[in-house]
Amino acid sequence: LRMELHWEDVAGHETQKLQLRTMLREHRLPHALLLSGPAGVGKKKLGHVLAAALLCEADDAPCGHCASCRAMASGSHPDYLEVLPERTGKNTAVIRIDAIRSMQVEASRYPILAKQRVVLIDDADCMNEAAENSLLKTLEEPEGAVTFLLITGARSSLLDTIVSRCMPLSFGTVPEDAMVEVLAGRGLATAEARELASLADGSIGRALALHEHEGLSRRDDALSFLVKLRQMDMPAVWQRSQAMGELDRETLSEWFLYLNMMLRDMLVLYEDGGSKLIYHKDIREQLLALLPSFPEPVIFSLLALVRETQRRLQTNVNLRLLMEGFHIRMRDVVNIRK
Repeated sequence: LRMELHWEDVAGHETQKLQLRTMLREHRLPHALLLSGPAGVGKKKLGHVLAAALLCEADDAPCGHCASCRAMASGSHPDYLEVLPERTGKNTAVIRIDAIRSMQVEASRYPILAKQRVVLIDDADCMNEAAENSLLKTLEEPEGAVTFLLITGARSSLLDTIVSRCMPLSFGTVPEDAMVEVLAGRGLATAEARELASLADGSIGRALALHEHEGLSRRDDALSFLVKLRQMDMPAVWQRSQAMGELDRETLSEWFLYLNMMLRDMLVLYEDGGSKLIYHKDIREQLLALLPSFPEPVIFSLLALVRETQRRLQTNVNLRLLMEGFHIRMRDVVNIRK
């Protein structure tokens, strides 16, 4: 299948797959499910497989051969609807009420190819208040034969009333060996696959993004930032803040993720300089060399600033101002503690 719509194509999550297949076989799957967990671990991919199974004509679904499975594989199934966040400029991506209303009209219609319709709402936590309230009414009183699959990495951001009307299905990270197998299956050398799996913190999506978008260059920039932080003067702060303020939120989020992981690695190395528990094993020596300039209290303070900035990145804050404040505060922390 072109979209890899088989249960076996989803790495890890054996308990969740078994639960869903059992409920499908016994015809007791609810009309709404909430798939929640970290980004990039396979929630949406499993949602696609589940949607294919719900629309499939066979008993052991998805069969991969019927008209519904072929249509799902080609991305053209008339009874499958997908709602995604939309981004305007540098603003945070949002699912607006118009998208929910359009989906409601389609979902209420009689199915064309299958016996029911399936609606997948990706990043459901991106719905604005009006969209959430509109969806809530549909979840309370769905029209026709339709199953809703809500995907989220931030379950707590959804209305409690929406969560309560869905069957929860929680996902953890993917084991490193399973990630290596997936990456090797895509043609990566085993050594590179292991390095990417180590850096990706249990997220296949993040590992693939690293490979495809040269994410290691952002990792190396974050390391360079730490090396130069103590000597950074105000002109350098303004220059760097302007450059980073022109990046999109996804790129910035990735950069901050690496910085967060490096600071965490430095804390681990304080306890055990030869530790195998760090993410960035390939730059252990560089991180060890930074420790004399970064006492543990400083690292904890820097981590707090990084995590605060990561949270603010999810809002519509002005990125240039956010980066200026971040760099100034980081510089102040390391210099006050000299």
